[in-house]
Amino acid sequence: MSLDIDYYELLEVERSADDATLKASYRKLAMKYHPDKNPGCDDSEARFKAISEAYDCLKDPQKRAAYDRFGKAGVNGGAGGFGGGNGGDFGDIGDIFESIFGSAFGGGRQQRGPARGADLRYDMEIKLEDAFAGVTREIQVDVAARCDTCDGSGAKPGTQTNRCTTCAGHGKVRAQQGFFMVERTCPTCQGAGEVIADPCNSCHGEGRVDRRKTLTVNIPAGVDEGTRIRLSGEGESGARGAAPGDLYIFLHMARHKVFEREGTTLFTRAPISFTTAALGGEIAIPGLDGKKHDIAIPAGIQSGKQLRQRGAGMPVLNGRGHGDLVVQIDVETPTKLTARQKELLCEFRETETGEECPASQGFFGRIKEMWDDLTD
Repeated sequence: MSLDIDYYELLEVERSADDATLKASYRKLAMKYHPDKNPGCDDSEARFKAISEAYDCLKDPQKRAAYDRFGKAGVNGGAGGFGGGNGGDFGDIGDIFESIFGSAFGGGRQQRGPARGADLRYDMEIKLEDAFAGVTREIQVDVAARCDTCDGSGAKPGTQTNRCTTCAGHGKVRAQQGFFMVERTCPTCQGAGEVIADPCNSCHGEGRVDRRKTLTVNIPAGVDEGTRIRLSGEGESGARGAAPGDLYIFLHMARHKVFEREGTTLFTRAPISFTTAALGGEIAIPGLDGKKHDIAIPAGIQSGKQLRQRGAGMPVLNGRGHGDLVVQIDVETPTKLTARQKELLCEFRETETGEECPASQGFFGRIKEMWDDLTD
């Protein structure tokens, strides 16, 4: 198809269309005529190039004003479309797709220069007591750190880097693929835009060396399993002076001999004798706060009952207050009895009326009713 069609006609908009209308119309048409959706169709490819050319001109206020006044002759002399020189370039169609569809379509733009250093992970196990009160720990990590000899430049002290001749210092090179212009990191300078003629003897031009660092980690009160602490800039240094990555500390809780944890709530199981369960009493539980917590046992408590002590649990991370301490009661049946204890229990059994254990009485009452129904 001819590329001499009016730009507004190509984009199917009025000459008074605003930027939002232009963008919406271009996006719809670009998706409709994109070569990936019309493989092998020369007309669709030509239409796609033409509407891309039209949108690139009209989205620019200065180009649009020149076009409205002089037509294509007012835009780069009317030659080579909007690319300015080479009709096959089309001003880097990737620029248009990035501005319209975002980085998800075109892959996004990358900044010039070496890539930022890698992030690192360090797994640390701490005790529940440390998570309760907070603690400061020192750790040692092996990282690629900035070279002190060349201060991270990669060049031998006293020498300079040279502009890369492959990419002319841009850090990127372009290659034509079909009607797309693809931009890639320069393979010679790895995106730095510069090459090192005389590398540093310590880091061999990398700008970084392997080193063991000792770091201090402040662990706040209330952390839990999987809590992540970020140490900004303590990851690996980037090549040739690029920004360093971060170090992430992942916390893991060591098993405690008394307590289990769920969020800010502490759980423990307390076995008590059947006499304490029957008569009531009190037990003492040492808390992670160093205090003794007296738990009152009501008379007649049943096994599995949970007693809650408000405010005796874990602190709230980066907040105020504490969770609760929950004590689950397990009534323990004695396994060793003296002769006198057996005698006393036998006397107690002889005086039982059934009302002492209403749940048991109710259960066996239902059993009796069931048998009666079966035998009728």
